[in-house]
Amino acid sequence: MRELIDSAQKRKDILKHMILQLHKGEAPDAIKKQLIRLLGDIPYGEVVEVEQELITEGLPIQEVLKLCDIHTVALKGHIDQSGAAAIPPGHPVHTFKQENRALEWALSSAKKIFDQIDALPDSEDATGLVLELRSHMNALIDVEKHYARKENLLFPYLEKHEITGPPTVMWGKHDETRALLKAAIEAVNAAGEISAVDARTVAELVLKPAANAIEEMIYKEEQILLPMCVDTLNDTEWYAIYQQSSEIGFCLYDPEDSWRPEGMPNDTKPASEQEQIQLPSGSVTVPELTAMLNTIPFDLTFVDKDDTVRFFTQGRERIFARNRAILGRKVQLCHPPGSVHIVQKIVDDFRSGKASSAPFWITLGGRFIHIEYYALHDENGNYLGTLEVSQDLTEKKKLEGEQRLLSYSKE
Repeated sequence: MRELIDSAQKRKDILKHMILQLHKGEAPDAIKKQLIRLLGDIPYGEVVEVEQELITEGLPIQEVLKLCDIHTVALKGHIDQSGAAAIPPGHPVHTFKQENRALEWALSSAKKIFDQIDALPDSEDATGLVLELRSHMNALIDVEKHYARKENLLFPYLEKHEITGPPTVMWGKHDETRALLKAAIEAVNAAGEISAVDARTVAELVLKPAANAIEEMIYKEEQILLPMCVDTLNDTEWYAIYQQSSEIGFCLYDPEDSWRPEGMPNDTKPASEQEQIQLPSGSVTVPELTAMLNTIPFDLTFVDKDDTVRFFTQGRERIFARNRAILGRKVQLCHPPGSVHIVQKIVDDFRSGKASSAPFWITLGGRFIHIEYYALHDENGNYLGTLEVSQDLTEKKKLEGEQRLLSYSKE
């Protein structure tokens, strides 16, 4: 038996046989006991190779998708990562893992509310708890950016190394999770006043399956996909992924550390930053435009015509907290549930042409804050999106008399 355990090919043959038994309907618990008895801990690379071989040998992708969750459950706790390399902060893998920690916090918060609903008598009003759940489920939608970076940045590099099976399987699981999340969001948004018994039904049918799908994907990533990627991709490929990641955005986490592989030559500024951006009233470079936008004494946030947050300024004194995790999010999800209907009305009025601006002013922490939304249109009147402008007017409200140019002083 020792020879069987020590032979990589024999381990893979046994694992493949066990997965095919699952395919034929064998119980996962029985398969797990056999795997542990025969193999003990299994190197993650061998799990990947077996999935690839099954697809190459003709097992349909849809069948592999079905088996993926089952054999992951069977292997849980018995995938060997002892040879996995340490990952520095700022590296794309570090960012993926930090996003997973943020997702786990949102999942944990949702599960606590599931438990509170389960503890209520059937006839008890659960409306307040479902509203709390809505907030956490909305946060989980941010996983789309996490999946998009895997699909558009990570998977293409794996395919260049002729690893096609695992990315195909994982992309399919992403799509399943997206469908479950969509159903979950629709359910919590549609819920008005709701009893505990009805809330439990909604949770069991749509909310918990969505949460479980995200949780299982975290396990698959960290136990199999990410270690495989670290072993496969070189520093040049990782750096290309790092440089492009911010274009897609981050999930519930904004990386604070920059990262550059050792020995990587210093970047020259991309041509797009060197060249002039030609505008109707003049031209600027990207660094010049960035400096101007971050120096003006108010905050700007741009939401495109599809209600997606695409840009915000990064001035020294921000009025409202912003980080790159909001990029790529729907603007409706960036506001508390109680004000979402107002945000939606403003956007709808802008899109229809019913309104072109919406001003508000509030007192926040003793400061007088003016907030105004503006509809943006091109020269043909087509709706381009919404610009949010926020400004602290506390000091300006105190101004009296005059301060002329000639009275300027550095003191």
